[in-house]
Amino acid sequence: MRLAALRGNSVLMRAPRSKSSHRGLIGLCLLAVLAAACHSESRSRVIVLGLDGMDPGVIDLLMSEGRLPNFAKLRKEGAYGKLISSRPILSPIIWTTIATGRTPADHRIGHFVTVNPQTGEQLPVTSQMRAVKALWNIFTEAQKKVSVVGWWATWPAETIHGAMVSDHTCYHFLFEEGLDGGGSSTGVTYPADLHDRLQALIRRPASVTRSDIADFVQVDDTEFSRPFRFEDDLSHFKWAYATAESYRAIGKRLWETENPDLLLVYIEGIDSTSHLFGHLFRAEGLAGELAEQQRRFGNAVEEMYLYADRVVGEYIEMMDDDTTLVVLSDHGFQLGELPDDPSKTRDMRRVSERFHNIEGILYAYGENVKPRRRFDRPVLVDIAPSVLELAGLSPARDMPGRVLYEGLDVRRRDRTVASYESAGGRAVASAGGDAEVDPAILERLRALGYLDTESPTGDRNLAAMLFQDGRYDEAADAYRKLIEVHPDDGALRASHAGALGALGRFDEALEELAVATRLAPLNPESYHNRAVILEQQGKREEAIAAYRQALRYAPSYQASRRALARLGVQPGRPVRATAQEVGAARLAEQASRAARRGDYEGAMKLLDEAEELAPGLAILHQYRANVAFLMGDKEAARRALRRALEIEPDNELYRTNLEKLG
Repeated sequence: MRLAALRGNSVLMRAPRSKSSHRGLIGLCLLAVLAAACHSESRSRVIVLGLDGMDPGVIDLLMSEGRLPNFAKLRKEGAYGKLISSRPILSPIIWTTIATGRTPADHRIGHFVTVNPQTGEQLPVTSQMRAVKALWNIFTEAQKKVSVVGWWATWPAETIHGAMVSDHTCYHFLFEEGLDGGGSSTGVTYPADLHDRLQALIRRPASVTRSDIADFVQVDDTEFSRPFRFEDDLSHFKWAYATAESYRAIGKRLWETENPDLLLVYIEGIDSTSHLFGHLFRAEGLAGELAEQQRRFGNAVEEMYLYADRVVGEYIEMMDDDTTLVVLSDHGFQLGELPDDPSKTRDMRRVSERFHNIEGILYAYGENVKPRRRFDRPVLVDIAPSVLELAGLSPARDMPGRVLYEGLDVRRRDRTVASYESAGGRAVASAGGDAEVDPAILERLRALGYLDTESPTGDRNLAAMLFQDGRYDEAADAYRKLIEVHPDDGALRASHAGALGALGRFDEALEELAVATRLAPLNPESYHNRAVILEQQGKREEAIAAYRQALRYAPSYQASRRALARLGVQPGRPVRATAQEVGAARLAEQASRAARRGDYEGAMKLLDEAEELAPGLAILHQYRANVAFLMGDKEAARRALRRALEIEPDNELYRTNLEKLG
């Protein structure tokens, strides 16, 4: 590429044509020919490194402390910004959106699992369920080589021009056995023999040593040596670390051996570690069991960020001058935030979007990247068009995202492809996935029940996304169809009512909410949606009462808390509170915060003070029951709940919890 500059040097080309100068001209022409040949052989290559759950705020914090040198390099010499995700923030949905450039309504991956209608068994989503083409299909049809490592919903591995290491290769929270638990290797990689060739790079939890994770966790020999149990926090972390190490190393190997035009590598380590130990990240004032958790696992999340920075450094090192590196995460994470219910920290295997932030990260570095630029609020569907443009391929006109020209030094041009779904004369959706899939893989899918599956949870998520997009008619229709199959699902009816309310069909919505409340009396969405309709009808006091009812059963339900704050109402206080009740409610909130930190004795003392002020405040007895349960005193918890029910005999939450306690 540098020699090509000589070709256009007009001063040299006008030199006198003496014999000696003619010989020099021949040499220059030869250089020009060589330069043209070199230029024609050069190609733009792209590495996409996906780091699930990496939070931009935590990167800023650690970078300011000088602890992320490779991310600092990306920011100084490349382009960056916060990647805006979409709800629900669930990995299979989001990473499929990133890989396809299409919305979930198009690609049809709506959840982690699908359900076998004959057996009711939950099964992980598969590549066969994706309804549109991904980047690896598009590159394959363009005769560009592609390697894919660990990406969500890639099993069975698809037939591509390159190599695919599916998400079934390593341990995973959806299929905890792993291949060394007796699972079949059928369809795990493409080509099939790639699995054997990469075997030395595939780590298992049992291969993780104390020295491997000494910086992450502080445990003794006895705890470290416990047999692997997937519900155990340390075992789960060993899985996350082993899987991250495997995919990191496999990505590097495929870059060297396969020489792909596009490499996509997905590493889940930060997200899994944050779900396990994120509540401990730089948290202050912890006591009791939480303090003990922090002693053993308090460094894990921070060290996983440092690990990710080292991975970025390794991938920078393997780049050549024609390579662009794209580093991104699908969402951020609320670290150091304790759950409202402290008992949830006892089961640290929490796969929930409750603590996910909507903003992830996006960095670009290397060839065709403008240095020191900011991306302007990029969204998930912008990634695929931008990767295609970096590789010299046209994004399709039916891809809703844009090319991120503000940070990429690529030529603006019209999209010459209407849709990749008709390329080769077939659409992925009509083929049911990879048309060239091995018959043995199809037989395994059939044996496991995959070929007949449906995903009511996924379809529910897709309906919710239609609602979020403002497509209320379509959302209402999607919920109606789900209710026809599941008529006793109160949550579905509450969501259906929300769509009807958005369409202004208030009477129908209220009728549906009455049924929803009867079927699922503890579901806060029913009361919240009713409150929204009442507020729109100008019935302010009734709306406030309904918002309060939502919080009665789910105190952390943010939509209702925000609504009451907007209306100038404090959620935790009685409607006509006395001074004593206001003081008691304040002490109860302090007790709740103390319990969340693990200080159960301190919480009980605060509740004693509050009860002296307002013994008839039911929420005090609810809190007392919660703390007593955490302390292991179930009889005290039952007494407190019975007292709460005497005050509020219609409270279904108290009644349900008392039944659970026997």
